[in-house]
Amino acid sequence: MKYLDEFNDPALAGRLFDEIAAAATRSWAIMEVCGGQTHSIIRNGIDQLLCDRVELIHGPGCPVCVTPLEMVDRALAIAARPDVVFCSFGDMLRVPGSHSDLSSVKAAGGDVRVVYSPLDALALAAENPAKEVVFFGVGFETTAPANAMAVFQARERGLHNFSMLVSHVLVPPAIEAIMSSPMSRVQGFLAAGHVCSVMGTWQYEPLAVRHQVPIVVTGFEPLDVLDGIRRCVLQLEAGRAQVENAYPRAVRAEGNQVAQQMLARVFEVCDRQWRGIGMIAASGWRLRAEFAEFDAEQRFDVGSIAADEPARCRAGEVLQGLIKPDECECFGVECTPRTPIGAPMVSGEGACAAYSLYGRLRPEEAVGDD
Repeated sequence: MKYLDEFNDPALAGRLFDEIAAAATRSWAIMEVCGGQTHSIIRNGIDQLLCDRVELIHGPGCPVCVTPLEMVDRALAIAARPDVVFCSFGDMLRVPGSHSDLSSVKAAGGDVRVVYSPLDALALAAENPAKEVVFFGVGFETTAPANAMAVFQARERGLHNFSMLVSHVLVPPAIEAIMSSPMSRVQGFLAAGHVCSVMGTWQYEPLAVRHQVPIVVTGFEPLDVLDGIRRCVLQLEAGRAQVENAYPRAVRAEGNQVAQQMLARVFEVCDRQWRGIGMIAASGWRLRAEFAEFDAEQRFDVGSIAADEPARCRAGEVLQGLIKPDECECFGVECTPRTPIGAPMVSGEGACAAYSLYGRLRPEEAVGDD
């Protein structure tokens, strides 16, 4: 309980709010690039308690939310096959594809299983040699090392009935894309501590210099987030643009080099489509040629499946920080946790889900309640 209590102290939080208010002499817009941070912010009302001069913008920090629609459709096509055991983390089961989701495939008789590690899927492949076992490899840099290890072990153990549908995306290219957009209002970033615990902070330094934007690596508890905001505001007020580690209990500048070596051995960088955003160059990983036999996209020939986003869904604008979830006309009306149109409403790290779960109403509804 130490870190739960220590980083949820109301008195310390109040002092940080006061320090932020005292430091901010003009308006600043700061983006958090982590769905876990978004939920911490909304759950604890941090964005509402900040002074009016500091605005928090929710970014594309939910890996489930940015998994492209066509990749979900490819997963559905594979999972519906009678010879396949399709394994996924639970947060992908209700993410809507073009016409269905993995929960529906399971209800219709597909062998879709929730696992807690890609190594669980590897064990299923060993136990079921007559079945094709597929793991849906989704996520940022945080989950990628375990996925790389699973593919590496599959080859070492000769488990040729195992494959992975890879949809990994990388945070630094997303920051680059956001800052390169003429519509961006972002002046500072809170970077995700768990991503940096794997990759370190060194990848962010060129971004801070090139775009003259402070990037503060922080954790997920309320005091972590507030300290990150405070440090970011202090940099902005001083005209500095540096990478600052506010999460030293978990993050080192060099990151986890053993994990990085495994990633480099199994994956290579590629262009990647982001749901609701579009193609971002060099923003993802795919399996290297030497591991191609474990690529489910090739094994099941689903790479040609394409899809178009529902026109009425504004999830892409939410993910880019251009609008807040409650500014979407579908929010809480057509798009609810029971009937999600976009992935941010159903994912456990989605901004729309956070607004729905913690009672954030659309602006006109909030006025009506007064």
